[in-house]
Amino acid sequence: MSLNVGDEMMRLFGVLRHEPTDKWIRAGLGGRTVVDSRAALLVWEPRRIVPTYAVPDNDVRAELVPVEPAADSHAPVLHPGIPFAVHSTPGQSFDVRLGDDVRERAAFRPDDPDLAGHVVFDFAAFDWTEEDEPVFSHPRDPFSRVDARRSSRHVRVERDGVLLAESHTPTVVFETKLYPRFYLPREDVKAEVLPSDMVTACPYKGRATYLSFAVGENLAWTYLEPLPDASPLAGLVAFFDEAVDVTVDGVPRKRPDSPLAKVMKDEFGVS
Repeated sequence: MSLNVGDEMMRLFGVLRHEPTDKWIRAGLGGRTVVDSRAALLVWEPRRIVPTYAVPDNDVRAELVPVEPAADSHAPVLHPGIPFAVHSTPGQSFDVRLGDDVRERAAFRPDDPDLAGHVVFDFAAFDWTEEDEPVFSHPRDPFSRVDARRSSRHVRVERDGVLLAESHTPTVVFETKLYPRFYLPREDVKAEVLPSDMVTACPYKGRATYLSFAVGENLAWTYLEPLPDASPLAGLVAFFDEAVDVTVDGVPRKRPDSPLAKVMKDEFGVS
């Protein structure tokens, strides 16, 4: 019987997972080294969407001070907005101390025997590099792809009957486990763009700035200076399909209603 690969991966979502990486991983704090490892692991706690780094004890350059862990939120999806200090697997939490600098509950040692001798670190608490390049937002998932493809589909974007954008030259982004996104040329945005102060980071695409409109805040985003792998997206505009009505080649698309889609809508402040 043939198996759907995506379904099989989702069946693992609720368990503790890890994958070795050959990348040279370093973490810094105020210009000083906290972690320096050539034997790191990527670790996904149960229900965590994105991975974080775990390194062998000998690769830790800071003091680990045991503390009581935060309680598990029991949320069905632990998205990046839920702090690292919230854990969904048994283990020991630590404050990370480097001289006078302390990052509270920024390290965690899972009880799982397959991860014995490793410590997981809070990505947001430190400055990280893979080899000699900085990493944004969270480690890249080796099982995820981001493919941008030029298209001639006719894409129309509306909200509450107001036309926001219309294009015959979109770029479609296919990202593993996520809803396809249509990135449109800026000149195909028809509604007046209003200022937004929101900025987010993606480890695959770079830093995104957001666009608001009279009919809603932070409905769209753009990568003005994307990372090299996402260079085809420079200056293009994508909309939250969760909050707008998208018609492709005359066929209305259903708004995403998965748990992950709801998390994204809430996390990014779409209104």
